[in-house]
Amino acid sequence: MLALSVVTATFVVTMPFSCMPALFKEISEDLGLTLVQVGTVWGMSNLAGIFVSLIGGVVSDRFGVKLILSVSCFLVGITGALRGLADSFLALSVTVFINGILRMIIPITVTKAIGIWFKGEHLGAAMGISAMGMGFGLMLGPMISASIVSPLIGGWRNVMYLYGAVSLAVGLLWILFVKEPPRSDPANGYSGAVPIRRTVSDLLHIKALWLLGVTLLFRTGCIMGMTGYLPLYLRDQGWMPASADGALAAFYGVSTLCVVPLSFLSDRLGSRKAILFPALLVTLICFGLIPLVDGTPVWILMILSGIFMDGFMAVIVTLLLETEGIRPVHSGIALGLLFTISQIGAVISPPMGNSFASINPGLPFFFWAGLSLAGLLTLTPVKERAHF
Repeated sequence: MLALSVVTATFVVTMPFSCMPALFKEISEDLGLTLVQVGTVWGMSNLAGIFVSLIGGVVSDRFGVKLILSVSCFLVGITGALRGLADSFLALSVTVFINGILRMIIPITVTKAIGIWFKGEHLGAAMGISAMGMGFGLMLGPMISASIVSPLIGGWRNVMYLYGAVSLAVGLLWILFVKEPPRSDPANGYSGAVPIRRTVSDLLHIKALWLLGVTLLFRTGCIMGMTGYLPLYLRDQGWMPASADGALAAFYGVSTLCVVPLSFLSDRLGSRKAILFPALLVTLICFGLIPLVDGTPVWILMILSGIFMDGFMAVIVTLLLETEGIRPVHSGIALGLLFTISQIGAVISPPMGNSFASINPGLPFFFWAGLSLAGLLTLTPVKERAHF
């Protein structure tokens, strides 16, 4: 199950998503998009997340992870392929939005699955391994999509079709190889029907959920804005396309290597905030320095900031699941609320940050560094529950 979660995260959730920044140059030339329109498209799938994250949590609690993941993978494949049919900014935005509606259900459901199969002192490590799949897909997308896959198979549209077919294959794997724990066993996180309205009401009264949600809002906005803009920024600074995409791939690649060690370390230290605080601080410093340097120092800053990228997500969702008042039976709804809050930042940040480029090309990075600072402030009041 853990291996399939990694495959799903890589080839369904992240790789078809992270290929977009590397392909934006080709797409914008084909469709005649402006920089702000590119930022809008980049944030569009996360706009969908605002509306469906809670729904994804509800349906995973109600119907189980196997059914939801298999169906979602099929639908993500179909709607992902539809992006290749877009012939305008509006058409691309709509297809990306529709694809995002389905895609944003999967991380919540996979996270719930990890919480069901792995408990106690191994939870953080299991989350880290699952998040490694996210990082691997985020790295592969910009690394190979524009420089290798697109020229090989005839353009960005065919890349969308290919990745859609891969998602369909992963959905079939969920049907064939996963056996879910008995839904009648409360110890596995099930207890029949989940009282949705009462559960949501109870969860909304948990202060830590709001603080973690807003922290993740700032963090997601920071990362989404930077990753969508960096390849275009570096190209405009005179970088070769392969180098510009490679810098972003390095950011994702080092994240993939570090996510499991960081998750293990948080288990060993008995503190999730011991990882989350340095992550926000390092990102603040690195993003703030990117406009001030060029060449090799940019690679160094991307690698340093990438150390914590996926590790942050793995650790913060673990902290949420360990928060007092969050029980396995409604963990999907809790995760849905967390991601709903966080996606607001992912939608607003890319076009807002890109708009500052008209003043100065480096200014967006200062904006996104400021979001990391805001995340430090909202994380500080969160209390950890002793569990070791």
